[in-house]
Amino acid sequence: MSKDYPQMAVDLTKSIGIMRKGIPETMGGFSALAKAATADGALDVKTKELIAVAIGVAVRCDGCIAFHVKAALKAGATRQEMLETIGMGIYMGGGPSMVYGAQTLEAYDQFTEALVAA
Repeated sequence: MSKDYPQMAVDLTKSIGIMRKGIPETMGGFSALAKAATADGALDVKTKELIAVAIGVAVRCDGCIAFHVKAALKAGATRQEMLETIGMGIYMGGGPSMVYGAQTLEAYDQFTEALVAA
């Protein structure tokens, strides 16, 4: 049961772009919220992206995992930081989140491999 998270991120970006055209005001508001929430502040961008990963694991959101693992890696997250983040997501989400935790580590490894191959 392997998922292609790098491709999922590409596909979702395209789908969200299409949706943005249909509801520009709503998506503009969401983009402003995302920009404000992820801005560097008392918490750095990497920490904020790791928090988003943990939430994605806890709520079992494939797209959240794809986007935020990619962003956390770009912000410098290490594999060990990802593992500890996954642990927090499992703790907060229980058994079903354990499955998503394993898939999140798979996503991190896929994005890392894609960077090495590029």
